[in-house]
Amino acid sequence: MFDHASILITGGTGSFGHTFIPMLLTRYNPKKVIIFSRDEMKQWEMAKLFQGDERVRFFIGDVRDRERLYRALDGVDYVVHAAATKIVPTAEYNPFECVKTNVLGAMNLIDACIDKGVKKVVALSTDKASSPINLYGATKLTSDKLFVAGNHYAGHQKTRFSVVRYGNVMGSRGSVIPFFVSIKDKGVLPITDNRMTRFMISLEQGVELVWHAFEDMEGGEIYVKKIPSMKVTDLARVVAPDAVQEEVGIRPGEKLHEQMIGIEDAYYTYEYPEHFKILPAINSWDQDANRIKDGKKVPEGFEYSSDSNPEWMSDADLWAWLDSHWDKIGAI
Repeated sequence: MFDHASILITGGTGSFGHTFIPMLLTRYNPKKVIIFSRDEMKQWEMAKLFQGDERVRFFIGDVRDRERLYRALDGVDYVVHAAATKIVPTAEYNPFECVKTNVLGAMNLIDACIDKGVKKVVALSTDKASSPINLYGATKLTSDKLFVAGNHYAGHQKTRFSVVRYGNVMGSRGSVIPFFVSIKDKGVLPITDNRMTRFMISLEQGVELVWHAFEDMEGGEIYVKKIPSMKVTDLARVVAPDAVQEEVGIRPGEKLHEQMIGIEDAYYTYEYPEHFKILPAINSWDQDANRIKDGKKVPEGFEYSSDSNPEWMSDADLWAWLDSHWDKIGAI
């Protein structure tokens, strides 16, 4: 699909982009990969990693700026939307800025992609968009709804939109593992709540889910990968077995457990060997055989939450991941 195609990734200098782009260039031979982001220094540093590869281009811009998106999307075939204001406390204290990027930015991108004739768009979502309790989650739920409805909004245009949703990305910037690693020598690790659980997914798995969405999508699907859970206390124990764990309380807007599919979405959700799909409720698209394919409808009252997840990550599996990623997050 991506051979000889032009792909643009918004927010491309983030953790996802740093994994997505090398994997894309290794597996496929795209005509052009455009990293669209607003931080010139991050682009400058990232460009060093791809020096000499003429397929990789950098484009300074902000998803809040519709005109800049129109210019960047000229001739683009596929878009991955990774740009977001995503730190929960930051969003709580800066709500207007969060809405401008996560909601208005999504609207700008949808309009621009339709008008510029982009073929397919996959937007990255989060567990926090399911039954949201914080502003970040609320804006991402709104964004998800916008991208789903974008398929109807596009009318007779060919642009199609889908969403991928996953939980805690292991090793991503600002996530708990690098944080624990950075302070483990201090002998004390802060735990927000001893009962807390999180889904665990690697960036590589996140990239694979995006590729699957591009291949499988008809438009409007929300893809949720099946991944293991882990208690935060167990994660801390593996990272720093000799450290004392100190319970400090949940931060503003933080959930005790992650949820990726709520009970209300169960009616529209289908199960597959490695993932779930939440189909659009609009236009009876949840009954479309082309979208359902070989999926099996989940039972009424189904919920996909990190505390009731049947699959759990073992200490050995986490250690194996840490060992293979030590150069990125620091010596373990």
